Parts: sequence; structure tokens; C-alpha cells
Amino acid sequence: MGEPAKFEERSALPAARALALNLVSKVDLMRLKVLARMHARGLPSEFGWSDLLQEAFARVLDGSRTIPKDVPTVAFLAEVMRSIKSEYWKRTQRHTLTLRSLQAANPNKAAILADSAPNPERMLIAVEEVLAIEKLFAGDAPARQVIAGLYDGLSPNEICTRFALSTTDYESIRKRIRRALLKAHLRNPQ
Repeated sequence: MGEPAKFEERSALPAARALALNLVSKVDLMRLKVLARMHARGLPSEFGWSDLLQEAFARVLDGSRTIPKDVPTVAFLAEVMRSIKSEYWKRTQRHTLTLRSLQAANPNKAAILADSAPNPERMLIAVEEVLAIEKLFAGDAPARQVIAGLYDGLSPNEICTRFALSTTDYESIRKRIRRALLKAHLRNPQ
């Protein structure tokens, strides 16, 4: 809930300027934050959800992307974020293909190149799994808090601090999450 205030204090950020210009409301900004987190899934950590959100606002504010009058601002910015993510994966794919062709030209190299760009099938599976996890823990606020903390890349200590959990509570919730995921066949038991 503190994010909009943070944006207001740091006026250099494009989201803060958009808020000041009444391009979006604080509620819209919170919705966009959630959408940015969804779009940032699978992107490397150096290009996080906040970067995605700020870049979308920057493109609208600098005029490189114009919001049509008949399209809601939140929907338009969500599409801009999707487009930015798509551009990232296209650049990554081109880079991977270039490296592969270099490796093919020089077969003496032992380097193995990993293809990190998700294909549409992997993306669909990921979305379905996220929806299944959200449904599975819809009535379990502590589990959702721990999952959100893990999703944000927080350590167990940081999760305990953020959500006022004891270590025992955290471990209990984590085990409950693991059992529920195994029971729902959403996690490989390895």
C-alpha cells in the first residue's frame, strides 16, 4: 500500500509524474503494479516489475505511445507493458540465435547455450499454474503472504519481518503450502 506514496516522493520517476498529471489515480497505480508483477514473471531479476511499469509510463509521457481516447488508461498501460516484455524476449531470442550460429560455425567450442526465452506453451502452463495456486490458497491469507514474499525474492527472515511471523509460524505455513501443492499435483515432489 505504500508504493503510491513512494512514487509521489520520488518525482523523477515516470509513474510519479503520471500520478501528478492525473493520468492515473492511486488505485489505478496499484492495479498497474499488480499487472506489472504478472508481466515481469520470467524476466531476469535485473529487469523487474518496477522497471517494466516505469518504462511503460515513460513511453506514454514522452509521446512514443499515445493512449487512444476510447481505451481505458490501465488497459492501455497493461498492453504497453506486455509489448515491452515481448520486445525483451525478441531481443533475447535474436541474441540466442546469434550465439547458436556462432557455436555452429565453431564446433570446437564446448559452450552450451541455454534458451531462456519462454515459448507460448510454457507461458500458458505458467499462467494456468499461477491461477491454480491463487485458487488453492484463496482462503488462506498467511499462505498468500508467504507466497507473495517468496515471489518477491525475500528470504525467510525478511518474510517473517514483513508479515510479523515467528520462525515457527513461517515453517508451519511453508509446510502447509508444500503439502497443498503436492496434493494438488502442482509441484514435483523431488
